[in-house]
Amino acid sequence: MKQRKMIVVYKSSTGFTKKYAELIAERMECALADYRNVSADMLSGYDVVIFGTRAHAGMIDGYRKAKKLFERSGIATLVLFVTGAMPNTATATVEAFWEQNLPEGEREKIPHFYMQSGLCYEKMSLTDRLMMKVAAVMVKNKKDKTAEDIAFEQAIKSSYDISSAKYIEPLVSYLKS
Repeated sequence: MKQRKMIVVYKSSTGFTKKYAELIAERMECALADYRNVSADMLSGYDVVIFGTRAHAGMIDGYRKAKKLFERSGIATLVLFVTGAMPNTATATVEAFWEQNLPEGEREKIPHFYMQSGLCYEKMSLTDRLMMKVAAVMVKNKKDKTAEDIAFEQAIKSSYDISSAKYIEPLVSYLKS
């Protein structure tokens, strides 16, 4: 059987997505590229593109634009992974995120994986830091806080890293099958 030619393409703002992309590329022994440096022509030489980006304000950061690029390249398979500060154990929230961002047909067609990562205020843009500050104030001032509100309030107080190489395993297993 012919070996599929793969590339991991990542869009990373604070380093978490890049870290996971590097781990995946190393495990799969495939090419790695920053999204800013790829073109449809370059990607047309690959059978599988693994695209990694962050969850940002409830959206898949840069996905629409990247999807158009991947479609123009004519690749056979797109695999998506998204990193975020939400723990992997928040399965209902993660599933709601996928439902909000991928239409049903895409959820069935495009293999997608979530990998918890963390927050890094030191590497965030000013806009992102301000958004987090506003979110923190909104939750702090909320009257009847749920357990999820309290957990969220604690989670966004400072930078942290909850990433782990073990979170790439479901994606790696999929790629190897």
